[in-house]
Formats: sequence, C-alpha cells, structure tokens
Amino acid sequence: MEAAVAVEAAAEAVPGDPHEPNPCNKETSMAVLLTIIGIIVVLLLFTAYAFNKLRRLDIGAQEALGGIDVQLTRRADLIPNLVNTVKGYAQHEKGVFEAVTAARAGAKSAAADGTVAEKAEAQQVLDKAIIDVLAVAEAYPDLKASAGFLQLQTELAETEDKISFARQYYNDAVASLNSIVRTIPWLLFTGIAGVHAREFYNAPEGQETPPAVQF
Repeated sequence: MEAAVAVEAAAEAVPGDPHEPNPCNKETSMAVLLTIIGIIVVLLLFTAYAFNKLRRLDIGAQEALGGIDVQLTRRADLIPNLVNTVKGYAQHEKGVFEAVTAARAGAKSAAADGTVAEKAEAQQVLDKAIIDVLAVAEAYPDLKASAGFLQLQTELAETEDKISFARQYYNDAVASLNSIVRTIPWLLFTGIAGVHAREFYNAPEGQETPPAVQF
C-alpha cells in the first residue's frame, strides 16, 4: 500500500511536457514584436516628415531663384527702349548699342535656363553695358531731360532694387536649406528626397554691389 502511494507521488512530481508552450515566453515574444512594429512605424513617420521638410525648403529656394529670373528678365526687357531712346541722339555709338543688346540676350538666356553662376555673370555683363549706354547719354542734356528717359531711369532703378532684394531672399533660403542638408539626421534623408545643398547667388568679384543707375 505504501509502495503504491509512493509511486503516485513520484508520478505527480514528474515535470510536464517540455514541448508544451510556456505562457511567459509567448508574452515576451509578443512584446518584442510590438516593439519592433512601433519602431518601424516611428521611423516611417519620421522619414515622411524629413522628406517633406527637405522638399519644402528646396522648393522655397527654387521659387526664390525664380524671383531673380523674373527681375532679370524685366530688366532685360527695358533695354530695347533704352537703346532706341539713346540712339535717337547718338546713332554713331553703334558698338555700345550692340554690346548692350548682346548683354540683354545673355541675361534673358541665363534667366531662362542658366545656372546660378551664369545668372550672376549675365547680370554683371548687363549692368556694365547699361552703364556704358548711360555714359553716352551724359553728353546729351536734352536726352537726359526727356520724359521717356526719365521714365526709364525710374524703371531701371526699381528693377535694380528688386534684383538686390530677390538675390538676398534667395541666399537666405539657400542658407536655411544648406544648414539642414549638411546636418544629422536630415543628411541621412537627402538622397530619398532628392535634395542637396544649393549654390549661393554671389556677384562676381568686383561686383558685390550693383552699379547705381544714375542719369
């Protein structure tokens, strides 16, 4: 009798099936899985945020550059009137008029599809050509006093100021963009967003300050 009781007690003491799932292990695995999913979701959300931030800054810089293009084109469009007005008094200055006409064409071309450096260079050439035309006009008091010439004076001065403002606005936008794309974590997402540092709009050496339009 005592032997039977001992056998039953020994049977009860035998551990369970080692292949039976452990509830604690299942809970741990579920927690790890949820953690991994959470990390992936956070990474995806941050990637989307970084993408949008980089694209927004890049678009802002591109739009600011477009503002420069508009003013360069507007300035170039004033050249025919300037040439025709001055030519009426100084037809013999053919070389000056040809130079400013060529500079106008270069400025319009650069504004359409030129690089930032090409736009700055074209602006420099056009500025110099305009100054040369105005130097011719200095010899003709009647020309300087004419209503058409005075109107050109106002319009050229306005576009000069607007180009300077647009250039500063663009450079500020580029500074904001470049400071982001060169720092972590944003640097890690530039490839995905297709965004990279942009070139500043710097006036060529010796032309940091646009020549004043004076008559």
